[in-house]
Amino acid sequence: MDFLNSLLFVPSSIQAIVVLSIICAAGLALGKVRILGISLGVAFVFFVGIVAGHFGLKLEPHVLDYAESFGLILFIYALGLQVGPGFFSSFLHGGVMLNVWGLFLIFTGTALTLILGKLCSVSIPDMMGILCGATTNTPALGAAQQALESIHISSSEAALGCAVAYPLGVVGVIFAILFVKKFFVRPADMKVHNTDHNDTYIAAYTVCNPALYGKTIRLVVDKSHLKFVISRLWRNNQVIVPSSMQKLEKGDTVLIVATEKEVEELEMIFGKKEEKDWNNGKIDWNAVDGEIESRNVIVSRPELNGKRLGDLQIRKSYGINISRVTRGDVKLLATYDLRLLYGDSLTIVGKREAIDNVAKFVGNTMKNLNEPNMMAIFIGMILGLVVGFFPINIWGMSAPVRLGIAGGPILVGILVGTFGPRFHLITYTTVSANLMLRKLGLSLYLACLGVSAGARFFEVVVRPEGLMWIGLGFLITFVPVVVTGLIVLKLHKVDFPSISGMLCGSMANPMALTYLNDIMPGDRASVSYATVYPISMFVRVIIVQVIVMFFV
Repeated sequence: MDFLNSLLFVPSSIQAIVVLSIICAAGLALGKVRILGISLGVAFVFFVGIVAGHFGLKLEPHVLDYAESFGLILFIYALGLQVGPGFFSSFLHGGVMLNVWGLFLIFTGTALTLILGKLCSVSIPDMMGILCGATTNTPALGAAQQALESIHISSSEAALGCAVAYPLGVVGVIFAILFVKKFFVRPADMKVHNTDHNDTYIAAYTVCNPALYGKTIRLVVDKSHLKFVISRLWRNNQVIVPSSMQKLEKGDTVLIVATEKEVEELEMIFGKKEEKDWNNGKIDWNAVDGEIESRNVIVSRPELNGKRLGDLQIRKSYGINISRVTRGDVKLLATYDLRLLYGDSLTIVGKREAIDNVAKFVGNTMKNLNEPNMMAIFIGMILGLVVGFFPINIWGMSAPVRLGIAGGPILVGILVGTFGPRFHLITYTTVSANLMLRKLGLSLYLACLGVSAGARFFEVVVRPEGLMWIGLGFLITFVPVVVTGLIVLKLHKVDFPSISGMLCGSMANPMALTYLNDIMPGDRASVSYATVYPISMFVRVIIVQVIVMFFV
């Protein structure tokens, strides 16, 4: 049995792999157990790590630090890549409002921290540690410790306060969101609203505007401020796949792909809108017209990554129409200025031979998509760390502020996911591959964090002030989340998954986000999380340093 003892208790790189694997496996298994209908999922890894640390399982410090940092960086960067393509659209259409309320939550929690510290006679250094633990924000803890040491005050108590408050900080956000969902959220609030301004809507119109007779489609599009695609045209019971030079005539019926908000304006331009619903998902498009097919083809040629659709001249060269581009769960309008991304699905309308030729041109090979481009992962993580450790000097601060290993990678992940294709960097990963990267990274991070906290966790809990610190931390977590969630729910027409993602991002709580993704539809929670996370992280790092400088 000596070899088992050395494998589990003698610190080494092999021992670290064995211990972390056991913790992750046990935590993920327990995370599937539901108590009163609630399962903590991957967050259970953290608590298994605490128990393991309490019973003496130790890892070499540098190995522990490496695994914890690598896990967090991998999770955060993969999340940024996932939400990057829809981030700026989300930010411009609701993201500003979400960030405002994220800042409201942060300042509410900070004010509550100062009030509770005063009422309970807890020192500012201790309260800063409790605040960082309650908000599961280790970069902010590092900033607070640095600020304390710069004025020659020990930072050990701050670290201890963070460790004590952290466990309930993890689950407190989950409990707060479930509390709001249980007692205040209606079924309609759970419906994910479309926030992407480019999501498509299909409608048919009869051309009865004399100003359009004899005009080409290209001229009509250029003179209109609207963006739309005419995918089919019916004339005298014959179907036409119209080119941009196709002239419109009285009585033509055009099938238009646009956005839902533009339906009424298009009716004013073209004429009468048909009553038939073309968006119910039950239409067999290949049965609509005998000679015309509708087919989805996949962009799998690396050379097309980042190319503008109009520059490729696909419509003109092959005599087809591209009505929509499906990217993840979002259907985008196939306008001339839309940049194609590796893995996009093109909805093509035309004759079978023409579509076959287009499929050959764009690749249409699923096998290529299943091979992830790991270069983009490693390059992105390097750039994320460069950004995270870049010093930002702020007037009045004795030390520069940094986004750290959490803020930098998610910011770069968003930028790479959004703009990488313009530099012909393939950032596409399958949904399952991205999910595996995130789960692997988060599991490693939580296991290491639990082992670190477990060594002294129960020792602090039994101290006279230990339970009080835990209670204060829970209040700092629970109250601001509930208050902010209720206010946003009542004042704004925002779906609850988006609100929940904003709350998790403002609290820097990836474990709660992972839990939400398991119980809520779509990826709106992840998009909202990434929308508010960078600014919230930056503000929290600054706030703790400001409080130390001015209140200690």
